[in-house]
Amino acid sequence: MFENRDTMKFVIGDKVETEAGKLLVSVYEALLEGGYNPVNQIVGYLMSGDPTYITNHKGARSLVKRIERDELLEELIKNYLQK
Repeated sequence: MFENRDTMKFVIGDKVETEAGKLLVSVYEALLEGGYNPVNQIVGYLMSGDPTYITNHKGARSLVKRIERDELLEELIKNYLQK
């Protein structure tokens, strides 16, 4: 079992290689630029499946619908565990 109690952070950086990772970065940036809390909005979308959690700004909503939610979760978990 994972016992590390330190806070880990999903880092948005230049080394994103997967389509899901690139999509998450684009959506994150659009939400941030639109004045939203990107983490809360992305979590809301992942939990509910409701794309209205994601802004239309910069086409973010249509981007997020291109990839299945389980693929996005997989990308987040892989990134989290690799740090």
